[in-house]
Amino acid sequence: MKFAPDDLNIAVLGGGNVGTQFACKCASKGYSVNLYTSKPEEFDDTLEIVDEFENITTGKTHLISSDLGKTVNGCNLIFVTYPANYLNDLGEKLYPFIRKNVILFMLPGTGGAEFAFHKCIQKGAILAGLQRVPSVARIEHKGKRVRCEGLRSELLLASIPNSHAYELSAFMSDLWGIKCTALPNYLSVTLTPSNPILHPTRLKTLFNDYSEGKVYDRNPLFYGEWNDESSRLLIACDEEFQMMLRKIERLDLRNVKSLKLHYESNTPEEMTRKLRSIKSLHHLLSPMIKVENGWIPDFTSRYFASDFPYGLAIIEEFARITDSPVPNIDDIMKWYRQVTGDTHRFVFPDYGIHSLEEIYRLY
Repeated sequence: MKFAPDDLNIAVLGGGNVGTQFACKCASKGYSVNLYTSKPEEFDDTLEIVDEFENITTGKTHLISSDLGKTVNGCNLIFVTYPANYLNDLGEKLYPFIRKNVILFMLPGTGGAEFAFHKCIQKGAILAGLQRVPSVARIEHKGKRVRCEGLRSELLLASIPNSHAYELSAFMSDLWGIKCTALPNYLSVTLTPSNPILHPTRLKTLFNDYSEGKVYDRNPLFYGEWNDESSRLLIACDEEFQMMLRKIERLDLRNVKSLKLHYESNTPEEMTRKLRSIKSLHHLLSPMIKVENGWIPDFTSRYFASDFPYGLAIIEEFARITDSPVPNIDDIMKWYRQVTGDTHRFVFPDYGIHSLEEIYRLY
């Protein structure tokens, strides 16, 4: 498998923050790039990335289209930047266009992509994903420019089958100019606890008293006003999660790091200071909708629609199959189902998995 510009045609699905970033970056390296978006008329064919030092990278796309088949036709690498709650539907729509050895690359790779695209994998597609995206990316001019800050010093990548991880890591390292390390299994990506624990714990503490009809008088900063209550719940869930990982003894999960280690914070007070101090996230508001008398939670936000049912719910199911007690995680999921009315559960039997032994075979 080659990754020179003449041998690789790329499709990027999604024209949001990460989609715009990757489409521009790949095009700037000389790759032919097709971009799939619902509103192609809003896009310039020349995209821009501006970094924290005001350096600008430009890349000219080959095609921008709202036709999925036309976008992926002839492409052997497909970057998927959709929120997790759209992946099942996208997997069904992509299936007719999948050929053997087409690479489906998830950005990021969490959210149960191996389940959403399981039929594509059975058809011969290669699934790949990063634990975390290369940087914080925020649209500055829709359809034209994205601002990217805080480029990571290292990327971590896994694939199904595992044998493709090394060559894909080399490609990503060359694309971004930073080290990209191949992980031993895709479960090391699926169980990355970042958003699936970070967002639900904050939302639970922000809106724990919510019921239909309640209106809040303001929309707080999600990170900039992070508090110790949220940090305590985050750390409690992180510790339950790390205990659960120890039950999956036959897979190397050393790269699924504790959030305490990731954020270099061992106490709630340290965690609060750390999360409040992240410059690129500081001014982000909470997922809320403005109504006549104030604000209410936006349950359609990806913070709710992705990070609970396709993030924390997957951890909940791994806890069940490993017989691991996770009372705080269970409590958060119970609250989410009550407050949203979303009673759907992610369960392994839907994918033919009934035991930990079958988990080992999958990964």
